[in-house]
Amino acid sequence: MLTLLLLIPIAAEHKALLLERYRIIEAPDAASRAAALAAQAAAIDLVLTNGAVGFSAAEIAACPRLKLLAAIGAGYENLALDAARERGVVVCNGAGTNDDCVADHALALLLASVRALPQLGAALRQGVWRDDLPLFPSFAGRRLGVLGFGAIGRKIAHRAAAFGMVIGYHSRRPRADAADSGDTRYFDSAVALAAWADDLVVATPGGAATKHIVDSGVLAALGPGGHLVNIARGSCVDTAALAAALQAGQIAGAALDVYESEPQPPQALVKLPNVILTPHVAGWSPQSIRGSVTNFIANVDAWQRGEPLPTPL
Repeated sequence: MLTLLLLIPIAAEHKALLLERYRIIEAPDAASRAAALAAQAAAIDLVLTNGAVGFSAAEIAACPRLKLLAAIGAGYENLALDAARERGVVVCNGAGTNDDCVADHALALLLASVRALPQLGAALRQGVWRDDLPLFPSFAGRRLGVLGFGAIGRKIAHRAAAFGMVIGYHSRRPRADAADSGDTRYFDSAVALAAWADDLVVATPGGAATKHIVDSGVLAALGPGGHLVNIARGSCVDTAALAAALQAGQIAGAALDVYESEPQPPQALVKLPNVILTPHVAGWSPQSIRGSVTNFIANVDAWQRGEPLPTPL
């Protein structure tokens, strides 16, 4: 039986799928991870982690039997890919397994922010009725900028188009399949996209290339009626610049599922009334987690058979 080092928390019902096939070493925090590697590195065949938790070159070197390294979700920014490949370790991720869930959450955050659902709920609890409250925009005709137009970005655009929103996007280059998400317009920079858009959703990969891609300049371009949603990586948004823009009324609101300070909440944002925060759960649902686990198993099975992996990196 293969030995799996499991570096992320997982529900019992999904862990059971793994226990049927592998001997599991659970190490969901830094202390247990260090202890597991110190005591059992020589027994580890497989590692299941995620993009944020990662797995380093030194850790790969410490595991002489390691054959397959996997990220449970789409992100893989902290996996030492070069070190893995040099060692002949197969690497895969969970691309596509939670795209719908993330896109659903992004639209939920955007709706809640633009329609001010938390603020309206708080006002009602304080005895304030609608006649004494401001009006908030509807979606039809509103311009949505999608920053990053991969599979998740396109699903977000498709959902937003169903609300009657007009879609623009920025990615490294125009995409031939952009029209699959409805009528779209390409912009060659994040600033240009933000200047055109009423609202901006960040759906780009993490990593050095996109660090603080949403900075003070992008926020200024988005403007005082704009809302920012981030379901990508916390590093994509300059938290200090966002806090300053919100406090100054430079943008209208923000709804974030990811933070630079994870797993700690962003202290500069937590007390602001025009911010919605969720604890990095956009890709988490019973369906998506089960799909991610079964996808991991399918990758391991394919590797054992000597076949191409379903979702290789």
